[in-house]
Amino acid sequence: MCPSRLDRPLAPEHANMLGFTVLAALLAYASSCGVPTFQPNLATRVVGGDNAVPHSWPWQISLQYLKDNTWRHTCGGTLIASNFVLTAAHCISKSKTYRVGLGKNNLAVDDEPGSLFVDVDTIFVHEKWNSFLVRNDIALIKLAEPVELSDTIQVACLPTEGAMLSPDYPCYVTGWGRLWTNGPIAEELQQGLQPVVDHATCTQSDWWGAMVKDTMVCAGGDGVTSACNGDSGGPLNCQAENGAWEVRGIVSFGSGLGCNTYKKPAVYTRVSAYIDWINQAPLHTEALHWPCRRGGGVGCGCADTPEQSWQQAQTDRNLRGELLLTDVHKGLAPTEPATAGTMNNAG
Repeated sequence: MCPSRLDRPLAPEHANMLGFTVLAALLAYASSCGVPTFQPNLATRVVGGDNAVPHSWPWQISLQYLKDNTWRHTCGGTLIASNFVLTAAHCISKSKTYRVGLGKNNLAVDDEPGSLFVDVDTIFVHEKWNSFLVRNDIALIKLAEPVELSDTIQVACLPTEGAMLSPDYPCYVTGWGRLWTNGPIAEELQQGLQPVVDHATCTQSDWWGAMVKDTMVCAGGDGVTSACNGDSGGPLNCQAENGAWEVRGIVSFGSGLGCNTYKKPAVYTRVSAYIDWINQAPLHTEALHWPCRRGGGVGCGCADTPEQSWQQAQTDRNLRGELLLTDVHKGLAPTEPATAGTMNNAG
């Protein structure tokens, strides 16, 4: 087992420069973010999820880890700058070596035109991530090198800090997760309409109750379409008034009774609650951030949050009727294809 280690605190002048660099990288693409070359098909209002138009969500990434000399999809994520990816904290595991797939549509095709794989340099996990209560489920991945933006690889926009979505706002979840509860995983990127559920409804006792906090957003809950195992860390895509797509949520958890359980919408980390953290994460000397081993080497790989007992944590979550949507990757599901799982059809 490799010891976790924090980076040394930065000198103030270096910290300020790094903060400026991160913020500048995010702002540099603000004017051109969230506008795909290939437009998504929104007209059908598909209820159970459907194959996305290839590369119509070009900021969607596949977070993959190495096992038995094979790269396996475990989570989604969102490219928000040429060298930074947003994902869920619970996607990050101990002793794993990661890479990020960009420009992907079909995970079964390694050499897909317009796609590439990039090593991970550093992972920043929110310093207050709590796996028991599923609070602050957010992480930032710094790529080993910036990627060149193209028709198949683009960045999503970040929302304004504190911005809230109105009830029934039409958003789309995307990913390669399971097609339904315990069903097969998707090879091609899926998309599914997920109307936003207002906070007052989602916190009712017959919905999610007190589990849902104001740093989260609920979407779906119709018993038909939902995120599922393998979608974790991926974006809740919502179109702004100017037509650009913003990542308003990060897939976090759903019902242990099934991915498409009525009145148990998928719960997302609300990105607008963490804009300051995203901009400042590389400066947090108390945050959990470690260098990552590159090139698929055996060893520490990328470190994770403190290794709490995932089995016990899952038992506790089951008592609350809750399931992290990448628990298949943690070895907590009946089957263990740590590959993906996205949208859920009722049935």
